[in-house]
Amino acid sequence: MAKLDTSPVLLECAINGETRPERNPNVPREPEAITADVFRCLDAGATVIHAHNGNIRQTGEAAAERYLAAWRPILEQRPDTLWYPTLGMGANMAESISHIDYLAAEIDLKLGLCDPGSTNIGAPDADGLPVGNVYVNTYEDVKVCFAQAERHHIGPSLAIYEPGWMRTVLAFHKAGRLPAGAMVKFYFGGDYGLFASKPGVSFGLAPTVNSLLAYLDLIEGTDLPWSVSVWGGDLFDTPIARRALELGGHLHVGLEEHFHPEYKPTNEQLLNQASALCAEVGRPVANTAEAGQILKLPKLT
Repeated sequence: MAKLDTSPVLLECAINGETRPERNPNVPREPEAITADVFRCLDAGATVIHAHNGNIRQTGEAAAERYLAAWRPILEQRPDTLWYPTLGMGANMAESISHIDYLAAEIDLKLGLCDPGSTNIGAPDADGLPVGNVYVNTYEDVKVCFAQAERHHIGPSLAIYEPGWMRTVLAFHKAGRLPAGAMVKFYFGGDYGLFASKPGVSFGLAPTVNSLLAYLDLIEGTDLPWSVSVWGGDLFDTPIARRALELGGHLHVGLEEHFHPEYKPTNEQLLNQASALCAEVGRPVANTAEAGQILKLPKLT
C-alpha cells in the first residue's frame, strides 16, 4: 500500500461569496460582520481566506475601499494573513479586476485570482429543466488576469469549474507563462449547483473519487498545489475530502459553496470539521510560512 501524505494542509475558507442570508443566515455580508468572521476563521485554523465585499457589482477604487473597510482592522492585528478578493462585474476583465490594482497599492496583497474558462450556471425550472446563464471568461481574459498577477507579484487562485478550464491552465504552464504562486482549486458540482434551492442542475464533475482522479491525471507531473471543494453540497458528505488529504491535496471550505437544505453551519464549524479530518488523516494544518513554501508565493519565498 502506498504511503499516505503527511505534509501540511492549506485550509482555505471562502467565507461568503454570493451566498445570501436566506440561503444561510450565518453568512457575513457587511464589513463589520466580515471582519469578525475572519478573526473567528483564523482562530479556527484557516490558512487562506477568500472573501467578497458584499457588492460584486462594484469595481475599481469603490470596490477596493469596501474591501478595506473590512480588511484594514484584520491586517492591523494580523498582517501576515493570506487572503484574496473576487472578480467584480465590469465591462471587461481589466475593469472587473481593477480593484486588485488599488488593493495591491494600498496593502501587501500576496494572492489574486483567475477563473480560466466558461460554463453554464443555472437551476431547475418548474419542470426540472436547466435555466440560467453562461459565465464567460475568454482566453484573453485569462491573459489579463495573469498579467496583473505578474505585475503585482501575487499568486493567482485558479478556480477549476470544468476539466477544460484545467486544460487552459496547463497550456500556460507548458508555455512557462503560469504566474508564480498559482494554485488550482477543483470545484466539484454538488446536487444544488451554485445557487439553486432545489437539486437537479449542477456543473462540472460530480464529487466522486473517480472525478478527483481524473483531475489528478490531468495535472500529473506539474507539481501544482491543488485543493477540493463541493459547490451546492457538503464536502464532508462526499468521499473526496478524505481522499484528497490522503493524496496530498488541500481543502477549500466555506459558506460560499456549502449548501444543505437543513444544516446551516458557520464558517467556523466547517473549519473545525476540516481540521478534525486533517488530524484523522495525520496531516497538520499549514501556517502562513508553510503556505508560502507550498504555494511558492513570490512575496513569501
